[in-house]
Amino acid sequence: MRPAMPKAPACQMLFLFPISAVVLASLLLSSAVPAQSNSPVGNPQLSKASDRTHSQSLRDRLLQLNRDISMKGLHDFPQSQEKLLTGYAYGEFYDWDLYFENIYLSYYGVSKFDFSNLGVFLSRQEPDGFISRTLGITYPKPNQMFKPFLAQLAVLGSQQTGSYEWLREKDYGKLQKYVDRWFAYDADHNGLPTWNSSDASGMDNQLSRSGDLDSFSDEGVDLACYLLRELQAMAIISSELGKAKEQAEYEHHAKRLAKLINDVFWDEKDGFYYDRNEKTGKRIRVKSIAGFFPLWAGVATPEQARRLVRGHLLNQNEFWLPYPVATYSKTERDFYEGTTKGECNWRGNSWIPVNYMIFHGLLRYGYDKEARELADKTYAMALDKNAVTREYYDSQTGQGYGMNPFWGWSSLAYVMPLEYRLHYDPTNLAGKVRPILTKSLGIRFPESASTKP
Repeated sequence: MRPAMPKAPACQMLFLFPISAVVLASLLLSSAVPAQSNSPVGNPQLSKASDRTHSQSLRDRLLQLNRDISMKGLHDFPQSQEKLLTGYAYGEFYDWDLYFENIYLSYYGVSKFDFSNLGVFLSRQEPDGFISRTLGITYPKPNQMFKPFLAQLAVLGSQQTGSYEWLREKDYGKLQKYVDRWFAYDADHNGLPTWNSSDASGMDNQLSRSGDLDSFSDEGVDLACYLLRELQAMAIISSELGKAKEQAEYEHHAKRLAKLINDVFWDEKDGFYYDRNEKTGKRIRVKSIAGFFPLWAGVATPEQARRLVRGHLLNQNEFWLPYPVATYSKTERDFYEGTTKGECNWRGNSWIPVNYMIFHGLLRYGYDKEARELADKTYAMALDKNAVTREYYDSQTGQGYGMNPFWGWSSLAYVMPLEYRLHYDPTNLAGKVRPILTKSLGIRFPESASTKP
């Protein structure tokens, strides 16, 4: 018997009834065609023709993206009877990428890879709870922990199947050990773990965030926000499995961590969340995109959110460049766009998954107009400025960089306008996840890849 799903919040009640293809297409077009587009608004007939062309471009892009995922993004792995999902042609399997890739696939009712990839990562857990952030095919990271997204991934899969029972026998205990291991990276015992390198944070070259280039001991704002959501996910899992004591413990820990994020990282003078160097005890005054993640985690007070959004996010001299959001403030001394030697550059370029988190943070705090503009610009950057989906983008020109084509987490650019119009958030741990694109637009993911576990 499937456990009852949590009641959807009011902003998600719009999805309780099916949406027709015509209505959805209208929603997509009315929110996704950017204000600066070349649509001939003055002539209704030409405008309709332009809308049809734009709609076909979106459909073609989604179909190509799905073909790339099914033909290039599914790979065999020795420890799995199922193919595993990756956004990378060289066949490496990463951590937080997996969470965002599966959010996109949820739009087609595909939950299979929430479980297959997750199962392999959990099976490789070490006795102390450590799980490597890659499977080590091409770029092994034996000393870097899987970023705090495993419990959220487990919830994402269970939200779709309606059952958490698969976790009860072994995997629940593994997730517990994994979360505990993260909180052991805390040498000063203040409750805030550290990244052990910029690369470990996923923002590969944000080296100046350490405050000490010789030893990276960064209590990251992003890390704390991810862990807060992991604790909340563990509370949900515990509740669904009838483990009331553990549920209460995770909920209490989440509240303590939320308070620490505001007490330690928030700088009242600057109105920004900065990382902290564990060794020096001082805030690291580098304005990284990680400073906005308390919006996504729901930690900021309304006043903190106002100062963060008005003073920094929308500041055209800092983060709000023509194709926001820049991953480093333009005022930082090591800010730069593009790529010089093929590196994954997080010191200025725009990356879709962090745009996506900030977008939902804006909606959470009532910044609807700003959320729509971010969705529109991200969508235009991915669809209109580039012939194929790319790994990351120049935040000043919209030019794509990195893998060409790319079929990983950048796919979320195409659903942001729709999520805006419906205030739908598949990252809502207490919400419901639905195959909206398949039901409404008739776009299906290849049957061979979409078989449920």
